[in-house]
Amino acid sequence: MALDEALLNWHSAGKIPPTLRFYGWTKPSLSVGHFQNAERAVDFANVQKHGCEFVRRLTGGSAVLHDDELTYSIVVSEKKDYIPTSIQAAYYELSKGILEGYKQLGIEADYATPERKKERTDVCFEKPAFYEMVVDGKKISGNAQTRKQGVLLQHGSIPMSMNKEMLFDLFKFPTEEIRRRKRDAFSQKAITINEITSKKHTYDDLKKAFQRGFQTELNMNFTPLALTDSQWDEVHELATTKYAEEEWNLHHQRSV
Repeated sequence: MALDEALLNWHSAGKIPPTLRFYGWTKPSLSVGHFQNAERAVDFANVQKHGCEFVRRLTGGSAVLHDDELTYSIVVSEKKDYIPTSIQAAYYELSKGILEGYKQLGIEADYATPERKKERTDVCFEKPAFYEMVVDGKKISGNAQTRKQGVLLQHGSIPMSMNKEMLFDLFKFPTEEIRRRKRDAFSQKAITINEITSKKHTYDDLKKAFQRGFQTELNMNFTPLALTDSQWDEVHELATTKYAEEEWNLHHQRSV
């Protein structure tokens, strides 16, 4: 999360070009949205029991369990002519690369266009937002976006598989029966790449497919970006002073 924010800051200052970043997670990690009330939603005893990491994102939306997945982030100036001013329209444009990435894997996905009035949920994959990806009505990826300093940051989760038992253990529910019902119903709401294809994919499989997807649909050519030692120092400083701090992770939404 610190690196995504640093990329936004550097691009705003003109130090780096627009970036597309792919990354994974060494441990299962729960990220909550910028405005989400973590203390109300998250069962921290179970987060600890499962050995999960926990962090608050710079972007909005509901909580995501990052585990066996490819995560991407896009950092680009709002002034680019292909970035609409509307949040939903920008999701649509940038998600073209995600849609093509699924096609590269042999998956025919489509855009979600949900009804505006839907049951609220703390669990991201329980319902799709506008222009997220679905297969047969089931959500297969989650995205979140923010705009700061004239720069758009969008990042998202593209699961290969999902531990549904762990996922629903990480949240508070009024009763265990409600938790069980929610977990049992989840398979009708979300699906993963491995379930669709009946094949076990790797991080590198997805990285190649979605890089081709963004190159093809957004007509972009990519060159590697190597960070300097001083840039890495800046990232680690931000991680230590912000994203590892309880004030940000647990209490930030109270002051927003």
